[in-house]
Amino acid sequence: MLNFLIENWVLLLVAFVSGAMLVWPLVRGGGRAGAVGPSEAVRLMNREKAVVVDIREPAEYAAGHIVGSRNVPLAQLESAKELPTNKALPVVVVCATGARAGRAVSTLRRLGHAGAVGLAGGLAAWREAGLPTEKS
Repeated sequence: MLNFLIENWVLLLVAFVSGAMLVWPLVRGGGRAGAVGPSEAVRLMNREKAVVVDIREPAEYAAGHIVGSRNVPLAQLESAKELPTNKALPVVVVCATGARAGRAVSTLRRLGHAGAVGLAGGLAAWREAGLPTEKS
């Protein structure tokens, strides 16, 4: 057994590192805890009356956005009147690629919107899933 470990230490190290990389998002609290995919976002919208908040700048929003979404730029999120007054409603946060949504989710949760989640992959993932968008 010891001979096996000595001869194959590189393979064992690679296996350990690979496993650690797979588990790391769960350990640090990422993944599904703060983001949902397009299909889960649609489920939240249809079954739980989730409000979709697009945090991109107005010009980005005008070029194309999720049907029925509200535009609240990230910089104006804390003082926005467009956020739902019922803080029990789920809020799906959308940006272009999902990169800015995490910060917005943190802000919304701090403001009392415990059901805030980001759209994983942002509007790009929404479009890739073939879901409807509109321009304004």
